[in-house]
Amino acid sequence: LRLGLALDIPPPGWRLANREIAKTVTAALLAEEKVALRCNVPDGGWLTGAGLEFHDDALLSIRIGADATPPADGELLFHPPVLALGVGCERQTEPAELEALVTKTLAEHDLSPLAVACVCSIDLKSDEAAVHALAESLGVPARFFDATALEAQAPRLQTPSPVVFRETGCHGVCEGAALAAAGEGSELVIPKAKSARATCALALAASLLDAHAIGAPRGELAVIGIGPGAEDWRTPEASAALSRADDVVGYDLYFDLVAETTARTQRHTFPMGKEEERARAALDLAAAGKRVALISSGDAGIYAMASLVFELLHHGKREDWSRVKVTVVPGISALQAAAARIGAPLGHDFCAISLSDLLTPREDIAKRVRAAAEGDFVVAFYNPVSRYRRDLLEEARDILLFHRPADTPVVLARNLGRPGEEVAVTTLEALTASQADMLTLVLVGNSHTVAVQRGESLWVYTPRGYGDKEKPVGAPSADRKRSAG
Repeated sequence: LRLGLALDIPPPGWRLANREIAKTVTAALLAEEKVALRCNVPDGGWLTGAGLEFHDDALLSIRIGADATPPADGELLFHPPVLALGVGCERQTEPAELEALVTKTLAEHDLSPLAVACVCSIDLKSDEAAVHALAESLGVPARFFDATALEAQAPRLQTPSPVVFRETGCHGVCEGAALAAAGEGSELVIPKAKSARATCALALAASLLDAHAIGAPRGELAVIGIGPGAEDWRTPEASAALSRADDVVGYDLYFDLVAETTARTQRHTFPMGKEEERARAALDLAAAGKRVALISSGDAGIYAMASLVFELLHHGKREDWSRVKVTVVPGISALQAAAARIGAPLGHDFCAISLSDLLTPREDIAKRVRAAAEGDFVVAFYNPVSRYRRDLLEEARDILLFHRPADTPVVLARNLGRPGEEVAVTTLEALTASQADMLTLVLVGNSHTVAVQRGESLWVYTPRGYGDKEKPVGAPSADRKRSAG
């Protein structure tokens, strides 16, 4: 404590090669015994500036270096973040090839991988698996530069290439990236080394490197399902992804549901109906190297933003978008929440159908409803009505009535997990458009679904479908099905 620093807990980026003797050296310093300090890099950082007294003739020592020479007896070895590793590779190079090249090159030049601050390359390689695998193996960030930043290093390159310039817009990827990352006053200590499909180079910085201030990371887009609304219905993965995000994009109403989690992030709000604009904005931000969260209520892959993101990636022809790391974070869907609130209506085969005709022709919607009716599926209707579309729900009801009983239970669930939540049960025959709005999920049972009243409790469930093998007492029989006509 009296030292003002902890030798076994170095600052971020520093690596301790032999932690096991840190206590011995610390004890010697606390006892005011002689300890030597040997610094073999331009900047010794926290140790040279700590105000401690060191002695060249001591038996115990601290060494700061980027070299791979093993520590001597009684020597505590620190590797500071002073090396910038620039890499390049052909598309889909095997990670093992790039890692083998780097390992061999470092060993040949007696440099330690523990002194590498970051792996860096041109932004065209920001989605290259080999680059990220190498960074993960070394335990450092992967950072990227555009061609303009790398071309600024052209006068300092040892192996400039006109071929590389024609392909990438800069005369050297690995050397340029290493020098750009190492910064002003740096030295190219290892010029370009090559394997069959990969290259690497190493630069020694004049001062300590902060990897997170170098270039830009690969952009990340998490398409997140935040669930119906209640925080305790949000998955830990969704909450963690929201907390990590630099920017959050979404429909303005959704921000009310995640207000606390997104309070410190940059918010980008859009009104209802601007779904494509939302997705494009999220991809643009991620392409600039940001960590972006695009939020949807319920599950992001069910009538939500995930499919639109992949559609834009498929047809957008944007190279910067295609390099973004995209993940989809699942959430509790409205149909799951509605089912849980009322019992187990999804106990057997079910399907979901959106009644919105903005993107789907009405005849296609009707065809899907008929197929669900003929197959005796439990049906979850999303977007049952809108201000100007009131008839499709009742048309769907009439189709279903040809194939299942009039008293089939129907669950109407509104504002699930939010203030003003309502869950009601009616029958298929009594279902009307006036009972629903755009915030309502309509869940229609199949021909076996039953509603059960027990005291104050009302349950709706669909039997598991084992028929006569394990039919419980009182289970509904198949003859409930309404005949056509």
